[in-house]
Amino acid sequence: MTHKNTHHSGKVMSIIAWVIGIALLTNYFADRQQQQINPNSQPASSTSLQNATVTLEQNRLGHYLVNGLVNDIPATFMLDTGASDVVIPAELASSYRLKEKGYNQSRTANGIITVGQTVIQELSIGTINLYNVRASINPGMDKSQPILLGMSALRKLELKQKNDTLTIIQTY
Repeated sequence: MTHKNTHHSGKVMSIIAWVIGIALLTNYFADRQQQQINPNSQPASSTSLQNATVTLEQNRLGHYLVNGLVNDIPATFMLDTGASDVVIPAELASSYRLKEKGYNQSRTANGIITVGQTVIQELSIGTINLYNVRASINPGMDKSQPILLGMSALRKLELKQKNDTLTIIQTY
């Protein structure tokens, strides 16, 4: 191998190392940013003979986001005590095997809209499982938005907030 080829190979290896380093750093910071948006991707949960408990941390904006399941399909929820129902973006309804069973008028921050009515067979967050939960299918929500975990689900649970932590308890 000549000196010229060795020098060229060194440059190529240096460029490859830089590209790999940048890719690793990008991945690291993307994971950290996602953790700040949803610190509850794997919520702390436990069960006893009397109840199931899930503990959530606020995100950097003061919201409680949490990963869970809708009909055994992964979902991201944002707790919203101001929403009467669980509210799902219309573009996602079929992926959760939800069918509209009528329509209703709903008051949102953007005014009154027509939403589809449905029932979620099973909604799970950690060790908490809710069955036959009333939900609305909202055509005005973007599919990238989290599902709003409204009062049709939350009224079945006990919520205790202390500082930036929310404990959700389901009593059997």
